[in-house]
Amino acid sequence: MRFGNGEESSNVEDRRGGGGRVGGRSIGIGTVLLAIGAWYFGIDPSFLFEGASLSQSSQQEARPVQGSRHEEELKHFVGQVLADTEKTWGAIFRASGKQYVEPHLVLFRGATQTACGTGQAAMGPFYCPADQKVYIDLGFYDELQQRFKAPGDAAQAYVIAHEVGHHVQKLLGISEKVQRARERLSEAQANALSVKLELQADCLAGMWMYYANQERKILDAGDVEEVLGAATAIGDDTLQKSARGHVTPDSFTHGSAAQRMQWFRRGFESGKLQQCDTFRRE
Repeated sequence: MRFGNGEESSNVEDRRGGGGRVGGRSIGIGTVLLAIGAWYFGIDPSFLFEGASLSQSSQQEARPVQGSRHEEELKHFVGQVLADTEKTWGAIFRASGKQYVEPHLVLFRGATQTACGTGQAAMGPFYCPADQKVYIDLGFYDELQQRFKAPGDAAQAYVIAHEVGHHVQKLLGISEKVQRARERLSEAQANALSVKLELQADCLAGMWMYYANQERKILDAGDVEEVLGAATAIGDDTLQKSARGHVTPDSFTHGSAAQRMQWFRRGFESGKLQQCDTFRRE
């Protein structure tokens, strides 16, 4: 991928130096355990925390951070991807008469305080709707390459763009509506709604890549294939079969590999928000 002058977002918060404590109210241990289990299997549990708040009695202490050369390169790349999503979604929102509120992206190691509870590296990248921040331990990218066999900078960018897609859903009021609806449904029905929310985030990631490439020519040959490979690797059916040898569709919360590829493609090929309405389209 190519990002021209290498402009990085100013909304990256680096907590890799540690510091800070978890303070204020705690969410229930059951919710935390559900979240950890969801993240372990590659499932974004942000719906568990929609509307949650945390009284933060302490702030993260900022310390100078210098990681390995590889990690620093990843940090700069993440900042460039975030900056490009800001350009794209800022323009899309302005065109529809709305204002895009830029999310912050937090880099951390091991664990960190969030408004959704304690975020841990084992959870993978996630978006917290309560503080409108994306969280990522850069070590996840090694796991993406080694465990999920999904290497490449386009696959790495897709991960960030998907989480930013959740932020777009938050701003548009979609995630809040889904959370309210989930509370009235059976587990299987609630899971089906979560799948639609996640597939829409994939479609929104595709939209970003469409606009970024149209306007700034960021893609190299093979980049789209890298993204589709990552989407396949983290499909619910792929993860379930790898973890337990069989697939249970009613327990899907992210969507199958085929669905994830389909919806990313739809966003990438159309570049239109209305084409990403997973709640009305199949």
